[in-house]
Amino acid sequence: MRALKQFVHFGFEQALSCLFPVVIFASLAFTQIIAIPFIPRYDFLLIICLLMQWWMVHSGLETRDELKVITLFHVIGLILELFKVHMGSWSYPEEGYFKIFGVPLYSGFMYASVASYLCQAWRRFKVELVRWPPFLVVVPLAAAIYLNFFTHHFWIDVRWWLSGLVIIVFWQSWVTYEVNGTRYRMPIALSFVLIGFFIWIAENIATFFGAWEYPNQTEAWSLVHLGKVSSWLLLVIVSFLIVATLKQVKGKNYTTVDTSHSL
Repeated sequence: MRALKQFVHFGFEQALSCLFPVVIFASLAFTQIIAIPFIPRYDFLLIICLLMQWWMVHSGLETRDELKVITLFHVIGLILELFKVHMGSWSYPEEGYFKIFGVPLYSGFMYASVASYLCQAWRRFKVELVRWPPFLVVVPLAAAIYLNFFTHHFWIDVRWWLSGLVIIVFWQSWVTYEVNGTRYRMPIALSFVLIGFFIWIAENIATFFGAWEYPNQTEAWSLVHLGKVSSWLLLVIVSFLIVATLKQVKGKNYTTVDTSHSL
């Protein structure tokens, strides 16, 4: 019974941490079913995201430091979207006033919502990092992963080499978290895989509701290729490394002593 209670409490806190992504998915579903008059769908979604972001900060659910991180992810995501749409990886076929080179501005919030989840979960579960690699290793690794999203269109795709490097760098690293007063731990690499997999599931939901389209979804919706998990896995790693570096710079949530229970 205690294990069940812990699992339910863990799920509840995770749901609260996903508040921003849930609002985005709900808005996608709502606007797919009900047409909004006088305003394009993409622009209405942008308004919803802006209002949600304002409310998150105004209500105290997000701090100003976290807002800076989330804004950084918005910019990183938007740059990636501009490039990928230009290269034909996916498209936003609907009309909108607030589109830049075919990319609606609301799309950046989908990346920002991942950062919002990480920041929320970090605080709710009192996350600490054990044996975190040096700053001079983490930053170049995150930069190389992000750049590969661009360079693989013109050069070889080194995502699997980078994935192997991640395993080597974080082989002895753990993340510890607290659930209802009890601390647990899991390998950092496993947490990357789990988050990446659930984002892939969220991607299927998003494309089903028309957030964007892959070339194979033009005629009819189909399941996003499972290979996309590797892309989201690497993007999650970049997200996690940026948030973790911020926490480390702030002097919080970093330890070399592990007193938690194994997963």
